[in-house]
Parts: sequence; structure tokens; C-alpha cells
Amino acid sequence: MRILLFLLTNAAVLVLISAVFNLLGLDGFLRQSGYNLDLTRLLIISAVFGMGGSFVSLMLSKFMAKRGMGVYVIEQPSNATEQWLVGVVQRQAEAAGIGMPEVGIFDSPDPNAFATGMSKDDALVAVSTGLLHNMSADEVEAVLGHEISHVANGDMVTLGLLQGVVNTFVYFLAHVIGFVVDRALTRSSDDGRSGVGPAFYITQMIAQLLLSVLATMIVMWFSRWREFRADAGGANLAGRGKMISALQALQRAHDPQPLPGEFAAFGINGGGLSRLFMSHPPLEERIAALQSMR
Repeated sequence: MRILLFLLTNAAVLVLISAVFNLLGLDGFLRQSGYNLDLTRLLIISAVFGMGGSFVSLMLSKFMAKRGMGVYVIEQPSNATEQWLVGVVQRQAEAAGIGMPEVGIFDSPDPNAFATGMSKDDALVAVSTGLLHNMSADEVEAVLGHEISHVANGDMVTLGLLQGVVNTFVYFLAHVIGFVVDRALTRSSDDGRSGVGPAFYITQMIAQLLLSVLATMIVMWFSRWREFRADAGGANLAGRGKMISALQALQRAHDPQPLPGEFAAFGINGGGLSRLFMSHPPLEERIAALQSMR
């Protein structure tokens, strides 16, 4: 189903981009300017790079998390803490209607956790040693409920789809802009060349950089929105009071370090350089949303 969803989304992106540029008459403009740019071919290539890269990242997410974060997966609990963690995750997974995720621990002094994986029935939930040492059992239970809710909501797949869509648009638009600018700068000279000049590569790189910034804002907006849903899910699984207490414990933590790379989007810390690029809403907003939840 998830592969089918990726393929259908891919096809929808191609149709949408093609329809928009046909309505804008871009095909005709490019032909009149003397550039025979094959938009259909460019669309397919853009989708392969945009969606394909996102799909591969999603498939490798568990492996990369285990290697990149040094996650120790609890295959057979060796102490009371590990047994308790596995028991809580199992109970919450059953309540959320998903398969039992792998449960892991990674070494970090900061209270943090994340969930990843390609399927609701084949996910990984990991917590940091700092989380276990600095939070009460009720607060850890709420954090686990938050991560289980990410899995149950299909957030890994949805975020991967969104990233693939914006990647496709960035790649496609950057190339079109590069072609148009290159042609506009060279159309006065009749040198008979059929390729592209330096203006294309320079413009394409600049356009891709600027469009990637805009795309990141979109992805981060969605990431912030789904955090409220995961908080509500954690409150339903563990109790609203426990979820609020867990977020308040994060507030008390001193300068928690963000998770690296793509794992930041599935963690629980709320840092960021600015509002537009924050993967998580401010903790006070998340707490206020839970307090007002009926």
C-alpha cells in the first residue's frame, strides 16, 4: 500500500505540474524562445530524483537510525528497565492498533526520543539514556505514547511523501528557470549552439538553493502541525496529565541538543533557529494545546 501510495502521489505530481505549465503556456514560450525543452522528460526525471530519493531514505530509515544514533535494540530484556520499556510499548502499540515496534535505547545525556520506519507494523521507537535518567516513569510513558502516535498516524510515510513532492518541484522549477535565463542571455547571439551555457548551471544552482529554502519551510510547517496530533495521541494513550508533565520536564532541561539530520523531525525536542524552520512548535504552545484539549 505504501509503495502504491508513493506511485500514485508521483503520478499526481506529474499531472499537476504538466497542467499548470500548460495553462501558463510555458511550452509555447520555450519553443518561441528557441529552446526545445522536453518538459515531459524533465518532469519524469524530476519525479524520479525527488520521489525516488525520499522513498529510498524511508526504506533505509531504521537501518540509518540504528547506525547513525548507535541504537541498542532490546531483543531480549536484560533488566527491569528494559522489560518495562518493552511492556509499555507493547501495550500502547496494541491500543493504537499497530504492530509491535522494535524498542531501542541510544546513548545521549539529553532527554530525547524518536520513531522511524517505513511501515506502521515495522517501526522503531528509541529513547535516550538521558530521557530515562531525567524523567519519571509516567513522563517516559507519555513520551513513548507520543512516538507510538507518530507511527500510528503514518507520519514517517506522510513526511516522506511531502518531502518527495517538494523535491520534485524544486528540481523541475530550478531546471526550467535555468533554461529560461540561459536562453534570455544568449538569444541575441546566433552561435548555433544546441547545448546550455554557464548561465544555466549558475542560475540552476541558485534557483535550487532558494527553492529548497522555501521547500524546507513547507516541510517544517507540516512537521510542526503533526506534533500537536502526536501530543494528543500520547495524551490518549498515557493520559493528558502525564503528557503535559513530560513536556514540562523538557522545558526544565537545560539546552537540549537536537537530533541530527532527518531524525530531528521525529524527536521530541523543540529547538530551531527561527519559527519558519522549526521542526517542532515551542513547548509552551504544545502544553497550552493539551491543557485546552477536551
